[in-house]
Formats: sequence, structure tokens, C-alpha cells
Amino acid sequence: MEEKSVTALACAFSRAYHVENNKIKIFDDSIARLLLSKEEYFQISRSMADGIGFFNPNFTGTDEEALKWIVDNQLSQTPLARGIFTETALQRAVAIGATQYIILGAGYDTFGYRQPDWAQNIQIFEIDHPATAKDKKIRLEKGNIDISKNVHFIHADFTKELWQEALIKDSFFEESKISFCSILGVVYYLSKQAFEKLVSILSAILPKGSTLVFDYPEEIKNTDIADERWSKQILLAESAKEKMLASYSYKEIENILSEHGFLIYEHLTPQQMTNQYFDVYNHENPTHPMSAIEHVNYCLAVKN
Repeated sequence: MEEKSVTALACAFSRAYHVENNKIKIFDDSIARLLLSKEEYFQISRSMADGIGFFNPNFTGTDEEALKWIVDNQLSQTPLARGIFTETALQRAVAIGATQYIILGAGYDTFGYRQPDWAQNIQIFEIDHPATAKDKKIRLEKGNIDISKNVHFIHADFTKELWQEALIKDSFFEESKISFCSILGVVYYLSKQAFEKLVSILSAILPKGSTLVFDYPEEIKNTDIADERWSKQILLAESAKEKMLASYSYKEIENILSEHGFLIYEHLTPQQMTNQYFDVYNHENPTHPMSAIEHVNYCLAVKN
């Protein structure tokens, strides 16, 4: 986490590629492509296609076919699933009173720059490591992307610092207001102790009725049964110096949340995510369907 996140950049690329190369879109991120220069987009595409031997040693086809296979089978499922799961839940939360959207580990998330009408009156707080946040601002400027007045950047490494103090001190943040908080793509890289501490901090600053959304790797009792795609996800994270540190059973997640005043309202397994969000795409693309990555679950909890 000392430098801008490589995995966050890969997520932005995968969202951009999905939008540019599919008529049926699982998640339509119209801004992601603007965060990448033409040269950078080409370089990432080239690097991915060259890595087909790692992802699929028996693959035969063109470089473009190799790139599409990697993106559709290994790279994009999680960013796409995260996006639609979170923004669908956010819209519901705003409809019933949430007025603040807190994004921990914001990375190259683009919600603040393609806001739908229903989000115009909420305050959006992007919290991330200074290096990633600085790089994102540069990309927004180069892409001629306007930063709305309701988007606020908070620079903090929330794995090491009292990041909540920076949030609380922000003049636009109000502790009494119901918030929707996303920690997507974060839990993987925290120890169990650090994750519980994070939940405790959020419980202390979020009022009753606030929502917490996150994804997490499920505990696999027998490592021999780990899916090949999931095993490669772990290797990719490690190669980017973003090692996954913990995994959880549903009961562990439920207990941690309950101890800090959160009640699980929605919990989706990979198969449920695929059925709920990928069905239309797969119906239109039966020869190359997509599915959510195995062993990653999605959770929505509410402060009671």
C-alpha cells in the first residue's frame, strides 16, 4: 500500500474494457476509460494478452481473443459485481434517507464523476492512500473530468493512521447523518484484527440506520479444493505486493458485525451474484458466459 494500487488500476482497466467491448453491460462505467491514456490502455492490453499462458496454458487464438478471455474469465467479474451490487444498494439507501457516501479504499472508483440524478444531494467522501489519491486527481484532470462540489478527497492510509479523524474534521461530514459506507476490495488485505478494528471505528462514527457494504474471501477448509481462478487471483495480488491476509466463515463475519452493532441484511454467494447480476449478459452471450469469482462473498449490513 506504499504506492498507488496496481490492483485498483487493473480494476479500472477491466471496467473500461467491458464497456467498450460489450453491447450488454453488467456494469456500465462510462468514466473508467477516461482515466487511462491511450498508451497505458494499450500497454495493459498487451501485457494481459501476453500472460495468457499463465491464465490458460491450453488457449489457442489471436491476441485480441486472448485478452478477451482473460478479462472475461479472470479480471472483470469482481469489479463488475462490486459496482452493480454497491450502487444498487446505495440507490436504495439514498431513497430512504442516506445523505453521505463514504468510500474507503476508493482507488479509481468513478461514481462521483458520473452521478445519477438521485445522488446529486448527497456528500461523497473518497478515502484512500495519498499516492493513489494524487494519481487519481492527475488522471481526472488529464481526462477533462469535472469534480463535482459534493465529492471530497481524504488522504489517509486507514491501515495505519487514525483516518477517521480526518473524516470527522472535514467540514462537509456530519456524524449525525445517515451514511452509506463502502469498503469493497479492502477486507482481503487486512488481518482479522485490523478488520474488526475497522468495523469498530465505523460503528463509533456512523449513526443508527447507516449501511456498510463489503466483499470478503470465504474460509476454505481444504485448500486442495480452492478453485483455479481463485488461486490465480491470490497469486496476482501477491505479485502486486498486495497480499491477501485473511478469510472468513459466514459465522465469523456475522459475529464481528453483531459485536459492533451491525445486522446483516443481505449476503450473496458467488452463485447468487451470478444469477442476480450476470443472467441477462449470459443469456445474450451463451458461448462465453461470465460468472462471479469463486470464494468471494458480498455483504450488506445496517447499524442497529
